[in-house]
Amino acid sequence: MIPEAWAHLPFFTNDWPRIETALRADTRQILPPAPQRFAALELIAPEKVRVVILGQDPYPTPGHAHGLAFSVEPDIRPLPRSLNNIYKELQADLDVTRPDGDLRGWAQQGVLLLNTALSVPAGDAGGHAKLGWQRLAEEVLTEISARPCAFLLWGGHAQKLRPHIRPGDHLVIETAHPSPLSARRGFFGSRPFSRVNGWLAARGDAPVDWGR
Repeated sequence: MIPEAWAHLPFFTNDWPRIETALRADTRQILPPAPQRFAALELIAPEKVRVVILGQDPYPTPGHAHGLAFSVEPDIRPLPRSLNNIYKELQADLDVTRPDGDLRGWAQQGVLLLNTALSVPAGDAGGHAKLGWQRLAEEVLTEISARPCAFLLWGGHAQKLRPHIRPGDHLVIETAHPSPLSARRGFFGSRPFSRVNGWLAARGDAPVDWGR
């Protein structure tokens, strides 16, 4: 269950056994299902990460979360409101329209969609925020930022983890969160997708196909 390419992180020795025990003892429905818990890390090895988008915790609605921040299974309608706002900004920024809410195509291009908590009790948003998951996100950021990378830190929760990004030739975009409560306070109009692709192009790297 531990993603092999990331198994060297101290979290998996120092924190995961305790968290796993707590999850097994929780009698509520825990989302996403256990086999999908580390899906974001299983899809990308550390050296393949080009862009990081940090989320908070999985969607608390059964059937929505599948282990990638902001992403949902392809048959989910309507889309969660934050994801819908992300798509509105993508449309305004690059005139790209996506067919569904499944973001695995981004992950396959080196976009790490990582939540700072990797589990949530059904119907209880933030219910596992204090379980100790954040240590993993901190260690992942430190690992990835050993070389240049683009980081999208949407909202205060993600921005609190900026100290774990090592100094370097990074692109760091900090804006309001795409949730309906805050998107109009700086997320809309921030053009994160074209800015990431411009930064990648300047480095001689291939752009992300955000429509994929």
